[in-house]
Amino acid sequence: MVAMHVALGVAVIAVCIGGAVLGFVSYRRGAGAGALVSNGLVLAQTMLIAQAAVGLLLLSDGRRAPDRLHYTYGALALGLALTPWFYAPGSGQKRLLWFAVTTLVAGALAVRAFMTGS
Repeated sequence: MVAMHVALGVAVIAVCIGGAVLGFVSYRRGAGAGALVSNGLVLAQTMLIAQAAVGLLLLSDGRRAPDRLHYTYGALALGLALTPWFYAPGSGQKRLLWFAVTTLVAGALAVRAFMTGS
């Protein structure tokens, strides 16, 4: 289960950065969020939720991270990726920018969580 958590962590980082890049490129072009961009950003959020679920399963099994900051960074990454659903504008380019920025920062926090969990 720990190996799956590590592999999922690497995938989360890659998908968050990829989704954010897609979002920024789409924002710069003024094209709006198409299906690829929307699915990329939602995939990043879904993977963060799955990563947190696997982490909670590891905790329930009595396995703990060596550094307690790992839990803080993981929770902040998950919370930050979900904040645009509550605070972003209803539609338009600014909404896309909100999702892209928060996904990028969530990816950076996932990198930090990965570093403290190893």
